[in-house]
Amino acid sequence: MKIVLPLPAELTSLFVVAVEQLPFDVDRFVPWRVPGPYRKAARDALDDPPALVVSHRPSPWRSAEITLQGDERRRLRRAGEHVLVSTTAPPRRLPGAVQVARAVARALARQCDGLLIDPLTATAVPACPREPGEPRDFRLGDHWLTWDTQVHGDATCPPWDPSGTAECDCLRVTSRGLSRFALPEITLDGVACAHSRCATGLLRSVAHRLVADQLAHLKAHPLATCHEIDDLLRIQPSGPFRGGPPFGVRLTPCETERGEPGRTGRIRRLKVGPAPGTGRLTCLRVGPPSGFTGSLNDWLCTAHDVRPALAA
Repeated sequence: MKIVLPLPAELTSLFVVAVEQLPFDVDRFVPWRVPGPYRKAARDALDDPPALVVSHRPSPWRSAEITLQGDERRRLRRAGEHVLVSTTAPPRRLPGAVQVARAVARALARQCDGLLIDPLTATAVPACPREPGEPRDFRLGDHWLTWDTQVHGDATCPPWDPSGTAECDCLRVTSRGLSRFALPEITLDGVACAHSRCATGLLRSVAHRLVADQLAHLKAHPLATCHEIDDLLRIQPSGPFRGGPPFGVRLTPCETERGEPGRTGRIRRLKVGPAPGTGRLTCLRVGPPSGFTGSLNDWLCTAHDVRPALAA
């Protein structure tokens, strides 16, 4: 069975640089002081009509949805100004367009000791250990993706037990960031809290596969208006199980606002997406292939070693 993913005419991606005080004019900084291979690309993106927009706002930037560490929270509280870096481009320019925008944001943050924030993944973007600026090559594991773990509001979990696969179904783990690549977010609902790391590892493998297939499709069909994907993915094991048989993963379109198929109790936070009828699929539910006779947690435990080499 096929799932049809509509491809939008354009995608917009935003990065925020929170600073105490901006000591220079951003128009003079960008693109001339953007380092490395992204300077020319940033200059080209600023042409009319601009695919890249950099704007200085002399006011603090705040968001209740951002997850920050202690030092990051202190830096954001001290920041009295911020710079917005946004890119708007057709999907065929992925991932280059978003790499250029984040390279510009990184350069600004380094120059003025600012805090680089990605509102889509709801986190601050740390420095890349492989390169001082934005990496030349694209890897999904370079902080393009994060994970939102929610506990169902009526959850009553037994004591934590790694071997307990049927007693608990309180967690829902959902990706943050796949929409940047014209893909629905993916979610695994009804997971035992003892297996949250396994759930994230499995979803990470699915995300890597979806993004790789999407970028390959856009490269081969740059003017495509949709992308058909199989609802059953075959994930090739990695790590110590590399070379083993592929592992089956079922994808099902779903509404992110609903609490099924796990507990039906209140969810503390809801993912906001386009209204019904917009023609855009916002979420894919991940689960075992048809014919699997065990529980969701039984299936998850058999797949916990299916992980890519780089964590997202």
